[in-house]
Amino acid sequence: MFEIILEDNYLQVLNAQEIMDLIPNRYPILYMDYVDEMEPGKSIIATKNVTINEQFFQGHFPGNPVMPGVLIIESLAQAASILILSSPDFKGKTAYLGGVNDAKFKRMVKPGDVMKLHIEFVKQRANMGIVSAKAMVDGKVATSAELMFIVAPNTTA
Repeated sequence: MFEIILEDNYLQVLNAQEIMDLIPNRYPILYMDYVDEMEPGKSIIATKNVTINEQFFQGHFPGNPVMPGVLIIESLAQAASILILSSPDFKGKTAYLGGVNDAKFKRMVKPGDVMKLHIEFVKQRANMGIVSAKAMVDGKVATSAELMFIVAPNTTA
């Protein structure tokens, strides 16, 4: 299990292993490198380092590698899941993406970019919630969206 270190009510860092302790995503669909900071129940900033070694760049697009928009949304959803599932109320559960509203793609994300994933709670009721999400590259918005979540118990086959 991971140890949460709070300083002025902010979580300092979660590494990749600690992230995997919270969310079920694994390679090749884990798009999170670390958490920069988190204010539990309010907001998170996480980092995804985009490298040419990503398997999706083989086909998207040869000679002009661009991260698919749907994978940027997935990265944002994973950061939101970390924020949601770090709550003691949702320990051991899974956060499922229930909807994407008002998605805007303003800048291409390419190999070498560092995406800073900014998530803020808009509202939460019982096991459902809405977050505001932005993927930033070099301080500029690459993608923004409102994401809806449903938290449910883990199920194993």
